[in-house]
Amino acid sequence: MTPSIPLDQIRYNDQGLVPAIAQDYLDGTVLMLAWMNRESLQKTLETGEVWYWSRSRSELWHKGATSGHLQKVKGMRYDCDSDALLITVEQMGDVACHTGERSCFHQVEDAVVPPPADTLSQVYGVICDRKAHPKPDSYTNKLLAGGDNKILKKIGEEAAEVVMACKDDSPDEIAGEVADLLYHTLVALAHHDVDLKAVYRQLQSRR
Repeated sequence: MTPSIPLDQIRYNDQGLVPAIAQDYLDGTVLMLAWMNRESLQKTLETGEVWYWSRSRSELWHKGATSGHLQKVKGMRYDCDSDALLITVEQMGDVACHTGERSCFHQVEDAVVPPPADTLSQVYGVICDRKAHPKPDSYTNKLLAGGDNKILKKIGEEAAEVVMACKDDSPDEIAGEVADLLYHTLVALAHHDVDLKAVYRQLQSRR
């Protein structure tokens, strides 16, 4: 269901525009910043796909209509001053930027790097990088080299330690052991080429 936003409550600037931030609904990555006017916001609410206002072309812009990289609305909210929008989207093709990058916010000190996401996604990204570019002293690479026998053994051990930490009712130990369990589970996902987003989609479908 497309969320509802009170069109008359939004505070547009002198040009009749309001900034809109698009954010990936699964891992929280900030994808882009663009502008909306009342008409584009209304079309977004009506269609469930994001429409912006192009300041350079002075026309409505159906995001992804040409490239196929549509943004399907998953949620929408406005800030405390009602003068900025945050839209959580399913980014089709996983590309939001016209350069072909996932996010428009990919530049850091003249370098191109993946945009920040939630911590699990960042850790998973490091694990996948280790898989693609092994390092001799990497614990992750030692796990991957050991395959299922080594990885699944560690998952079993860490699961047992989570149970024991919970039995001891120690918050710090529980947090640490769950972190270990999550890390080793991420290694298993990478080993079997399962995208972490597939797990997020499963969780969203059960939410």
